[in-house]
Amino acid sequence: MPRNHSTSSSEVTILRALLAHEDGYFSGTALADELKMSRVSVWQHMEKMREQGFEFEAVRAKGYRLVKQPVGLNALLIDARLSPQKPVVGFLCYETIDSTNDEAARQLAAGRTAPFVIVSRQQTRGRGRFGRVWHSEDNGNLYLSFAFRPLLPPERMQTFTLWMGVNVCNFVASYTEISPALKWPNDILFNERKAGGMLTEARIDSDQIRDLVFGLGLNINSEAANFPPEVARRAVSLAAHSKTPLDLNKLAAAVIGRVIEAYNQFIDGKYRDTFADLWNRFDHLRGKPVSLQHGNQQIHGTALGIDEEGSLIVRTDKGKTERFRAGEVTMSKKPADSKH
Repeated sequence: MPRNHSTSSSEVTILRALLAHEDGYFSGTALADELKMSRVSVWQHMEKMREQGFEFEAVRAKGYRLVKQPVGLNALLIDARLSPQKPVVGFLCYETIDSTNDEAARQLAAGRTAPFVIVSRQQTRGRGRFGRVWHSEDNGNLYLSFAFRPLLPPERMQTFTLWMGVNVCNFVASYTEISPALKWPNDILFNERKAGGMLTEARIDSDQIRDLVFGLGLNINSEAANFPPEVARRAVSLAAHSKTPLDLNKLAAAVIGRVIEAYNQFIDGKYRDTFADLWNRFDHLRGKPVSLQHGNQQIHGTALGIDEEGSLIVRTDKGKTERFRAGEVTMSKKPADSKH
């Protein structure tokens, strides 16, 4: 079984206090009082944290200061940066896993309380739509899956992935100089190059979705040289557009908070107030010539957006307006009104 990094509530409390005072010191006595333990016990917890790559400075009459933190994905840092006012039931952080979606499904099947999040530094069998391989090396990117039990009819969830996608795009836009775009139904792009992807999988029991897994892969700090040649031509990272390396753990915690909030808005129906505006803001295909592979049929036309059920609307070259719930879309190299 891949190694799972768990967190100590005491160490999370220590780290959360020090992160809140990054420009100064935090009293050791105050830490001991908050944790209801001795100063020696606080020091012992900090020694365990040093084994993970944290470094602290201690100054008499001032207290402790965090001077170094791990660069790579770290469960303690993610946990400490999660909002204590909006707690996630839990998350599991792995060094490596076959697939975060698969692990989320296994944990759901084993009865783990949802919602929870699976995070991994690396996937050995990461995948996207249609079983395609998702390159998932340990190179500063983010691979995570969210597990839910919505207990809602399948038709109620038809726009779920699209809603989560525009929320991720809205979040990413705050970290970069160039706003991302969402290519129906699940690709996050910067200037035609892929920065992320989503994969939603569900188990249906008695006409309702019992288990729901939302997988998200985001290229955060990886450089083009870190991708295989066939991927490097069409992939890009957030850091490339933010012009600086990003704090992976801070971003991971923020993504987790945003996705959980978006899920709750979807379940209670509040998403309907903003969904259309967000989709129109980030829609990559609207007004562009596209080719859509739908089963054995290939359709050419112009994308017109989506309908209320999340289906892609296409005005075909034959002049008909059609809707598609599924399919593989590519940008057409020819004008939409050209002959094929």
